[in-house]
Amino acid sequence: MIGVADSRLESERPWSRDRDHASMTRSTLGAVAGGRLRSLPVTLRFWDGSTVVSEDLGAGAPVVSVDSPQALAYLLREPNQLGLARAWVTGAVDTDDDLEQVLRARSSFDGLRLSAVDRVRLGWAGLRAGNSAFLRRPPIPPIEAARRAGRHSPGEDRRAVRHHYDVSNDFYRLILGPSMTYSRAYFASPADTLETAQEQKHELVSRKLQLVAGDRLLDIGCGWGSMLIHAATHHGVRGVGVTLSEPQAELARERIREAGLSKRLEVRVADYREIRDGPFDKAVSVGMYEHVGASQLSRYAGTVRRLLRPGGLFLNHGIARLMSTGPRGDTFISRYIFPDGELHPVAAIIEAMQNAGLEVRDVESLREHYPLTLRRWAANLKAHRAEAIATSSSERERAWRLYMLGSAQAFEAGEITVYQVLAARDGAPHGLPLQRGDAGLNRSPVVVTAAL
Repeated sequence: MIGVADSRLESERPWSRDRDHASMTRSTLGAVAGGRLRSLPVTLRFWDGSTVVSEDLGAGAPVVSVDSPQALAYLLREPNQLGLARAWVTGAVDTDDDLEQVLRARSSFDGLRLSAVDRVRLGWAGLRAGNSAFLRRPPIPPIEAARRAGRHSPGEDRRAVRHHYDVSNDFYRLILGPSMTYSRAYFASPADTLETAQEQKHELVSRKLQLVAGDRLLDIGCGWGSMLIHAATHHGVRGVGVTLSEPQAELARERIREAGLSKRLEVRVADYREIRDGPFDKAVSVGMYEHVGASQLSRYAGTVRRLLRPGGLFLNHGIARLMSTGPRGDTFISRYIFPDGELHPVAAIIEAMQNAGLEVRDVESLREHYPLTLRRWAANLKAHRAEAIATSSSERERAWRLYMLGSAQAFEAGEITVYQVLAARDGAPHGLPLQRGDAGLNRSPVVVTAAL
């Protein structure tokens, strides 16, 4: 195969070692992927200063800097999201422009595939330019998670959650702000602050669950305890939260002590499947079921039903995909952000709930609220970039910058969404009112100003 590619390149592209990288790249891109890369939506600037200017956009195209031959080595070995992610995270690829502007060009590459011959062509072009670095396997960034088996056993889930959350509470505080809430906020207006919108989200959940004083609440995946603190402070509940991250649990307990709620709230480091001390009056899961896995959805719903009293309410808040089929192979998110993450159509969790004996009472899409949330997190990261790097690493800061801005665009494009699904356990009346608005299921947020 190499010999075939070599002969074609000799006859079609008379390379010379003194040609700059841009010239060779421009010629080679036109010969691979059926010519789809002949005109790029970005301008490429190479480490030798040469550039490939976008023919369609010219000076208006965002500039992507290819700062090292290592970037092309990553892409030759993994010509997909994973290769791009490795090049970005290590800094081998960068941009001086707004990263969002660069990310908007990603649709130009939908469905693009590089054949084995294409990869040989690209590698051979690099060799003819004198870059033996193409032959060396570049190092895998240390923050990349290993490929997972996908069985979602308690042990595997612990390892995956700790990869994501056991970074640094200080790192998350810089991004999330004082609310320490790592899930979609609820905005009355795009002008709302992140803290106001997160408080409105907690109150929306509380109203949907019809929380009242004395209720025993289970928070599955409680994070740093924000939902529990809100429910206890404003609705008088007693609660148990579970997380698989010890640093999360430690900070959640500290925040609960500071709020004077230690006698009413408890945080455990445990898997939801390990909880045995039901029944609970209400249960909530916010931003956790994405970690459950398709193979465990039935067990997840069945466990919640077992832990609820008859007639008890359960609210599941989670990201879902709108397409019936998910991405193939490794993605940036699966290796750098959520090693165990699986997104399902909302129909999957609804079916699991119904099969378990949980009657679905309400489903609400809140997709438009997530880009507003993500951009506020990204703004926090930008404002505290040096501190974020100091508390974690440059690689993690770059990964999170890409993750948040790329996710914001994915929500805006309708590639992914977020749903709240409210269900009631069978066996007794659920107590929900006749009218949807009376149950807090309307879309008008209530701003909490004082404890009840």
